[in-house]
Amino acid sequence: MEHTGLYNAHALEVLFEAQFPVWLEASLHIKQAGGLQRGKSDSVDAQRIAEYAYRFRDRLRLWQPPRPVMKKLAELTRLRQRVQGMISQLKVPLTEQKRFGDKGLTAQLGQHCSSSLKALVSDLKGIERAIKQLIADDPTLKSLFELVTSVPGIGQVVATELILASNEFKAIDDPKKLACHAGVAPFEHSSGSSVRGKTRVNHHARKSLKTLLHLAAMSALQVKGELQDYYQRKVADGKNKMLVINALRNKLIHRVYAVVTRGKKYDKTYALALA
Repeated sequence: MEHTGLYNAHALEVLFEAQFPVWLEASLHIKQAGGLQRGKSDSVDAQRIAEYAYRFRDRLRLWQPPRPVMKKLAELTRLRQRVQGMISQLKVPLTEQKRFGDKGLTAQLGQHCSSSLKALVSDLKGIERAIKQLIADDPTLKSLFELVTSVPGIGQVVATELILASNEFKAIDDPKKLACHAGVAPFEHSSGSSVRGKTRVNHHARKSLKTLLHLAAMSALQVKGELQDYYQRKVADGKNKMLVINALRNKLIHRVYAVVTRGKKYDKTYALALA
């Protein structure tokens, strides 16, 4: 099946209950594997999906549904993101108006939307309480969150996105794969002697996770320790600041996977034993 998000959710549920083996594949993989394509229709798409499945049958990966608690967590997280977006849509223009516009008009505009803002903020707090309660009630999720949030810079929001993106670190069990999925893994860009581009990340990524990892890296920089020392040392050596921050994102991902794999919280006082 081609992954179409919400539209194939019911079909997946029915097929899984009927014990049909399902291979769910990203539409971009199917499209790019088909080479140069012209035209599009339901019958043509079905043929291309069938051809892809036959050609790459050695890469078959059977789909497994996430636990019901993960579905609830995903929906609550999406709702939180939507409410946060609406709050920003109201707050940001007012803040800009206050700095550069008429103060009297800004106060009037603020009064007109104050009730809406208060209601949205109240709803946001309620959603966050529901998410915390959901995590606390599930032993597996609670344990994962305790491990992941023990890493400096990783808060509940970032931990939630990491757990959802990797399906509790089962669908993506390699930190390098998650770094690629999040768009923070650098790739070489060269060809022969004519193309010598800089190493860069790919734009195909889970942008929401990449944004949160950037915020986590910036948060980790504010805390005295190894990451802050690493950043300052690399910048002093003349490295581009954004490249160093991207390296910090990778370090955070690897540290998260390390604590999950070992089942132990991050030790901030750990001293590396050198031979």
